[in-house]
Amino acid sequence: MADSQSLTRSEVAAMIDHTLLAPEATSADITALVDEARELGVYAICVSPAMLPVRAPGVVVATVAGFPSGKHHSLVKGAEARLAVEQGAAEVDMVIDVGAALAGDFAAVLADIIVVRESISDRAVLKVIIESAALPDEAIVEACRTAEQAGADFVKTSTGFHPAGGADVRAVRLMAQAVGGRLGVKASGGIRTAEAAAEMISAGATRLGLSRSRAVLDGFPE
Repeated sequence: MADSQSLTRSEVAAMIDHTLLAPEATSADITALVDEARELGVYAICVSPAMLPVRAPGVVVATVAGFPSGKHHSLVKGAEARLAVEQGAAEVDMVIDVGAALAGDFAAVLADIIVVRESISDRAVLKVIIESAALPDEAIVEACRTAEQAGADFVKTSTGFHPAGGADVRAVRLMAQAVGGRLGVKASGGIRTAEAAAEMISAGATRLGLSRSRAVLDGFPE
């Protein structure tokens, strides 16, 4: 397994979605987020759809749909994603219906993702949040396969808001194996140190969702 010394700060920064999805976030907070993102050299920012549009020169703008519960009608998720793209979002992280996945109803999960995929077509990257900490291993694998079947670009571990927890190495490894390099894998939720970030990357994460990006990056060499 890689440790933090095998990755450089700039390499890790290029994998980060610098994230602020707190319900109390203000416009001033988002401006500060953009400024910090540009300073750190991260790949993207991720903000709530109500904060769009966001001016962030040189930084990709991502947002969420059906967040954080996933218990939104598919048409609502699709409309939210479509409006976000029209307001400048280049990436959308949608939450599946976790209950449907737990019940083994992956036809419903598939239909849900397809609605969002079709609502944004190829105008934006689609990441599918499966809430891995709330699912058994078999459902994690099947959720990833379903996301791929529906045309997603990434699978993502967590919202960071579920009481079951966020990303863990075991789930990231399962997800990476399930998609076999055909989709990206985003680890998000509870990653607060360089060591944790390095473990996620070693397990197969190709993108990191971080709210404490500076603290994590400070643990990597230049």
